[in-house]
Amino acid sequence: MKTAVISGGNGGLGRAMADRLEAEGWHCVLIDVNVAGLEATATRTPVALDLTETEALNAAAARITRDRPSIDMVIYNAGVSQIGPFAETTEASHRRVFEINYFAAVALARAFLAPIRAARGTHLAISSVAGFAPLHNRTAYAASKHAMEGFFASLRSEETDHGVRTLIAAPSFVATNIGRPERGEDGIVRPGSASDGVDYMTPEEAAKVILSGVARGRDFIPVGRVARLSWWIMRTSPRLYARLMRRSISGEG
Repeated sequence: MKTAVISGGNGGLGRAMADRLEAEGWHCVLIDVNVAGLEATATRTPVALDLTETEALNAAAARITRDRPSIDMVIYNAGVSQIGPFAETTEASHRRVFEINYFAAVALARAFLAPIRAARGTHLAISSVAGFAPLHNRTAYAASKHAMEGFFASLRSEETDHGVRTLIAAPSFVATNIGRPERGEDGIVRPGSASDGVDYMTPEEAAKVILSGVARGRDFIPVGRVARLSWWIMRTSPRLYARLMRRSISGEG
């Protein structure tokens, strides 16, 4: 039985990807800071873990590697967003977004680098449209996702010789936490909870597109109509994209 490790495993998209993989015969290890509601089964192992605590992450990775016959895929899905103008955010909050969205993913990749090589497996980074394009009122989020894509695209060139695939999926707006818009004083929110999104997808729809792209071995997987259009427009006319994005998100011309 193949094993997938999914960070952010207790979120809507994490659960949806786990459901599809388990239906195909995989065992899923679901890592999240809060695993309430997740039950251990023959095909599922919940792991409570704050990914920003590197020592705890390394210890958990060692246990997971020891307990499973192979680690065949790591899905880097954990993340937060931050909504608000840059002028109204703090340096500390900007760094916090990077700690969760970027540095925790890098630490997770380092922890599972050898097991993934041994299995000739797959790194799957869940980025965002904001990973290749600007996004209004989300400077820290977009920057962290740009960094994430740069890291994994570069890692791809290093790991290919080890028989490892490194793939990036870029969803647009996935309705993973609609109705749960709680926002801290630093503007950090759960992913998928924003009210200003465009053309939301369900987690199940997004998981289907992502894992279909994985099955086809696509290096880059735009997820959803908005992501596909955004990718095309950004490549042909970044200025047009910026104007359309600003109009859609902020309501301004």
